[in-house]
Amino acid sequence: MIAVRLQQRWPNAMLAFVAGAMMPFAFSPYDQLWLGLFGMTLWAWLLQCGGGFVSGLAFGLGWFGLGAWWLADTLHVYGHVPYVLAWLCVLLVGLVLALFPALWAWLTVRLAANRWQFLVLFALFGTGEEWLRGHLLTGLPWTALGNLLLDTPAVGWLAVFGVYGAAWLICALVAALALLLARPERKAALVLTAIFALLWLAPAPYTADGPAYHAALVQPNIPQDQKWDARHVQRNMQSLASLSARALPVDVVIWPEAAVPFYLSLSPSWRQWLYQQADGWQADFLFGGLKLLDADSRRAQNGLYLRTQGENRGFAAKQHLVPFGEYVPSWLPWLHKLVPDIGDFQAGDDSGVLTGAAGHFGALICYESIFPEQARARVAAGADVLVVVTNDAWYGHSPAAWQHFQAARVRAVENGRYVLRAGNTGVSAIIGPDGAVQHLMPWWTAGSVRGTYRLSGAVTPYQYFGDGLMWLVLAVGGVMYWRLRRVS
Repeated sequence: MIAVRLQQRWPNAMLAFVAGAMMPFAFSPYDQLWLGLFGMTLWAWLLQCGGGFVSGLAFGLGWFGLGAWWLADTLHVYGHVPYVLAWLCVLLVGLVLALFPALWAWLTVRLAANRWQFLVLFALFGTGEEWLRGHLLTGLPWTALGNLLLDTPAVGWLAVFGVYGAAWLICALVAALALLLARPERKAALVLTAIFALLWLAPAPYTADGPAYHAALVQPNIPQDQKWDARHVQRNMQSLASLSARALPVDVVIWPEAAVPFYLSLSPSWRQWLYQQADGWQADFLFGGLKLLDADSRRAQNGLYLRTQGENRGFAAKQHLVPFGEYVPSWLPWLHKLVPDIGDFQAGDDSGVLTGAAGHFGALICYESIFPEQARARVAAGADVLVVVTNDAWYGHSPAAWQHFQAARVRAVENGRYVLRAGNTGVSAIIGPDGAVQHLMPWWTAGSVRGTYRLSGAVTPYQYFGDGLMWLVLAVGGVMYWRLRRVS
């Protein structure tokens, strides 16, 4: 009787929506991994009762629709979008992202002729869905499934397969649990045990054994409504300089994204003041700022500057821009940007690496830190430490800032590098190559994070092969499915 009711479309979809709504709680700041596994297992069990596309769409709406509730406040408060329209935008984003698990569910249900084919296909298409979500239409791998391996014995697999390939382990575990719940039997128990063993026997994360340096990551805690207000520039700049001076002596001082809220080329007096402050610190000085490319058209880049030993050592521009925030896609030219119009941002094409006395710094500017290929490219270009600068004041006190921070921890493991993360309002931290947070300061407070980091020349399997090992796993899954079809 229960199975018959579950085969009805709407009860199935409602349960799938509830299962999806559990997913955001598996990620930071809640970190309730068990709840995410329970939700995914419930959904996988529902798929065995039917539902396909509708069930996947409902699951995705619960995960990405409800999970992105904070976006409505961001659009309303800082984008000046009416609140009702802001919630409609959240619903639209949720619907678009929900299409990915909907496709995952539809392909799995359509092609799986039995429960063992279901196990193989659920893991295969789940991994492919994660990769596709991270790439299609510029990609949005927010709350990627592979992030869930942090703080577990399986964290080392991130350095092997990367965040997308690691999703296979999560999906395979969930599918095996669902099969065992649907029909308890010895074979299903053995498969589940094998997957648990694979998770437990992960390789150890990489370590950094290069020279050690001391860093100060400055967190000025400037409210978003004051950051671009000319009336507050002097106070904010003085605060940044004061916090930096108090953190000395260190080898490198790092300010957050767009900490300098004006064009240095158009502000000679401020430029002179800033350089005088920095040169007195006798440290590498990395600061987020804007670079004006063309004074006539106001074309600009957002990025990270380096000054050391009294010299300007370069500018690393942000390469993966935020659609509808930092630029309007060419196929939607009539839409306006959702952030203050301070320039038409252009994507950078430099190496993203700045060389100072305390390391080769791989610059990741805010949003682009959620993309594994961006960090991998910086390391391939010679970075022996990664620097993430961000301004998460946009997110208010919502979970989004911590979800963003969690992605930076994964970048550390994937590349076997320390990550120095400086945020305007937080989360500012020094993250080890194993993803562990070594130094952290309270969120939404002014101060600095001081601690030691080491340079690393490690070459992880993910760094060497990229997503190649993930595609190998998917190819093996395809062969397994083909053989299962032949013997069934």
